[in-house]
Formats: sequence, structure tokens, C-alpha cells
Amino acid sequence: MKRQEPEIIDYYNSEVIMMIIEKYGLDQMTALKAFVDSKTHEMLEDEDCGMTDFGAGAVFEIWECEKVTGDPRNSVYIRCE
Repeated sequence: MKRQEPEIIDYYNSEVIMMIIEKYGLDQMTALKAFVDSKTHEMLEDEDCGMTDFGAGAVFEIWECEKVTGDPRNSVYIRCE
């Protein structure tokens, strides 16, 4: 696995975590843990997955899809429908 640059991960972390906080009312540490512990974040860290082709809003939607279905690959962004 080729890891994504830390600056890129930091950007997505801050953006997606703010969206989680805003939508779900979680505190910052809980939101951070929820995102960082996800398969979505694991895919984001892997440069070969191409997740940085998506904006932060799409990554947030992929994370939400994972929370509902258990698999971020069920997202319309990844399925390309």
C-alpha cells in the first residue's frame, strides 16, 4: 500500500470531521475516532484507491454509506452509477 501524503489526510480529516459534527452532533474526538477507525479512512490513506479524486463532501457520503451498509464500496461514488 502506498500511503497518501499526511497533509492530504489532514485536510480530509478536518473537513469530514466537521461534517460529522455538524450533522450528527458528536464532539470532535468522537467524530475523529468514528472517521479514522472506518474502512473509508483506510481507503483514503491508500493512495492506490484514488479516494482523493473525490471532494470532502463525497468522502463524507462514502463514510455515511459505510455506516448504513457496512461497506463504503456500496456508495454511488464508488459504484459509478
